[in-house]
Amino acid sequence: MYAVIKTGGKQYCVTPGEQLQVEKIPGEVGDAVTFDQVLLTSEGDAVQVGRPFIENAKVVARIARHGKGRKIVVFKYKRRKNYRRKRGHRQPFTLIRIENIEA
Repeated sequence: MYAVIKTGGKQYCVTPGEQLQVEKIPGEVGDAVTFDQVLLTSEGDAVQVGRPFIENAKVVARIARHGKGRKIVVFKYKRRKNYRRKRGHRQPFTLIRIENIEA
């Protein structure tokens, strides 16, 4: 069984027991999180597709940890103009563990 959920402006294909890095979600480590924006569910041959979401479907997950991703360097440069800008960025994330898919 798997489902496609939408969170943080992105779509993720999830299965029960899977760990997944998503955009930062408010909450403490160990808290349960419910995703109700389910776009698709599949169990065996039965596939449900939402328009855009499936009613009464949700994915239950638990927050495993919070953290920051790898550093991304943004370097802007214009030749012959002595223009150089170097900026860094570390995107915060939340690691979740999928517990259940209810369709």
